[in-house]
Amino acid sequence: MSGERLILASKSPARRAMLEGAGVPFSVQIADVDEDAVKAGHDPADAAGLAVELARVKALAVSRHDPEAWVLGGDQTLAFAGGLVSKAPSMVAARTRLAAMRGGSHQLHSGAALARNGQVVWSGVDAATMRMRDFSDAFLDAYLAAEGEALLGSVGSYRLEGMGSQLFDAVEGDYFTVLGLPLWPVLAELRRAGVLAT
Repeated sequence: MSGERLILASKSPARRAMLEGAGVPFSVQIADVDEDAVKAGHDPADAAGLAVELARVKALAVSRHDPEAWVLGGDQTLAFAGGLVSKAPSMVAARTRLAAMRGGSHQLHSGAALARNGQVVWSGVDAATMRMRDFSDAFLDAYLAAEGEALLGSVGSYRLEGMGSQLFDAVEGDYFTVLGLPLWPVLAELRRAGVLAT
């Protein structure tokens, strides 16, 4: 492997698992950024743009402290019914949101950014359309009980790699994008950067 270092500027377990599964060598440093401030200054109708901007801000925050490393930032936004959806603050809120989204579609936008020397050298975004089935209240309650508060860490209150897959009829888009990272273009950029072998 190369001598180039990669830092993942994300606390997402799913992003860590993706990179580990792909055999990417990296360390983790959680970016200290005010996500609410970034969201407040962004057009709420531009979910894709916000995902990229959050990824860029995270990558830059860590890159400024370790300029010689490559820093990968990532974030995901959810667009539903013409607006942005944030992580549910409670199980009650998660239940209300999932009940509102069932039987319809929403979009997940996964953004990524690669920075070095305090500059973003690449960024990208990919989208997936998620079609939820019209599940029963009984299933919803069983799902919430099984998953517990862990689902509050996901913007959609579900993990497709877990029981959350049962919430859906169909998914249009890349599996890794659903999990929170446009993995294929990220891997291509890491090869270009010399983090991965070509």
